Amino acid sequence: MAHAEVPFVPLNQGIRVMFYLVSPNETSFRHLEEVPDYVQKATPFFLGMLVLELVLGWAKTGGPVIRINDGATSVSAGMLSRLPQLFVRSLELSSYIYIWNNYHVLELPWDSPWTWWLTFLGVDLGYYWVHRFSHEVNILWAAHQVHHSSEDYNLSTALRQSLTQQCASWVFYLPLALAVPPSVFAVHIQFNLLYQFWIHTKMIRHLGPLEWIINTPSHHRVHHGRNPYCIDKNYGGTLIIWDRIFGTFASEGDKVVYGLTQPINTFDTLFVQFHYYPYIWGKFWKAPGIKNKLWIIFKGPSWEPGKPRLGDRTLVPKVTGEEVPHNPTWPLVLQAYVSLHFLLLLGIYNDVLDTKTMLSQLALLLMTGYIIFTLTSLGFIIDRRPNTAILEMFRCVLFLVLYSFGYVKAVVPLLSTPTEIFVSLSALYWGLQTLGELADGKNKQQ
Repeated sequence: MAHAEVPFVPLNQGIRVMFYLVSPNETSFRHLEEVPDYVQKATPFFLGMLVLELVLGWAKTGGPVIRINDGATSVSAGMLSRLPQLFVRSLELSSYIYIWNNYHVLELPWDSPWTWWLTFLGVDLGYYWVHRFSHEVNILWAAHQVHHSSEDYNLSTALRQSLTQQCASWVFYLPLALAVPPSVFAVHIQFNLLYQFWIHTKMIRHLGPLEWIINTPSHHRVHHGRNPYCIDKNYGGTLIIWDRIFGTFASEGDKVVYGLTQPINTFDTLFVQFHYYPYIWGKFWKAPGIKNKLWIIFKGPSWEPGKPRLGDRTLVPKVTGEEVPHNPTWPLVLQAYVSLHFLLLLGIYNDVLDTKTMLSQLALLLMTGYIIFTLTSLGFIIDRRPNTAILEMFRCVLFLVLYSFGYVKAVVPLLSTPTEIFVSLSALYWGLQTLGELADGKNKQQ
């Protein structure tokens, strides 16, 4: 979807889109090119709702409900997940268009409310099965575990998305392509994703009778829990009826403890995305016989020879409700530093997405590399990794080079000079830190 041709999305509609509170008449389009990039245009609403949750959370608990280290890691994952769209359409949409163009057997009218509602149900049912398979098939869990790796539960957790999830999710929506025009599907695949943002919060406890029909914060808190009663429950996207129909529903009960059953204890964004693949590879080679090797890939994440398809649930680590999330102490000045550089990167990232149709492939590759480099370096700072100083020094120098050639710019033009000074001082600081570490290394060798 080319940004240059996307129609304007009114503010009122933009807010309602976040809750699927839109009508068929205002969100039906004849041509795929006319469909707005609702997800990209939702950025201000993401930020606004995050700020609102911070304020309400502070008023309710007396402290921040979003930690800098965890929140930055979650947003980093969300940024990484959308980088492929700088170069190609999403795999979900590309495969859908191919099936529609070559194999559709019926063409439902694009402007019919019946088509709109049918697609709403079809996409949500497809998402249920995407989500369920992503928990019950180990190789798919390797992608989806990213979303569950946070030990917090807040709106930033919603943004912790997988870079590789789309490699398999596209299959589940293809039946719709036999009859539903791509322009209708492109609307609902975005709305289904956006709806799930607001349910990642602890601020909303219970929504009464709505709990029977729609997915709510209470239902989704269960889904993110690592308590035994929470495992593999509540897969619904917008509606919870699918879980009630297919027997995967659970109500919120004991205090939910969030995250993976085996916490990863790191804020390294690339590790969060990819660490599970080497783990599967290791189990694959250790498993006896080709049949067991294949089951390591295609059965549940905790499956072992002689165990049920989804593993032995009695072996799920017990929780007490007293678990404390991984939260190593780090200096306040570093927290401020990471926050400022992260905000600077968010501006650059959003600018690249908005202007991607005007950038060359080489420029897009360069900016993609810089974004990944920055997310990695900031994660290393949070983790207090060795050799962080030299990595961050080179990153700051690279920013200044890109800045001088006009590839990056300050979010606000008035802040151009302060931004350049800030990054220059950052490069100088990390350069001095690098020299100090080298000197310490030589002294230890002597």
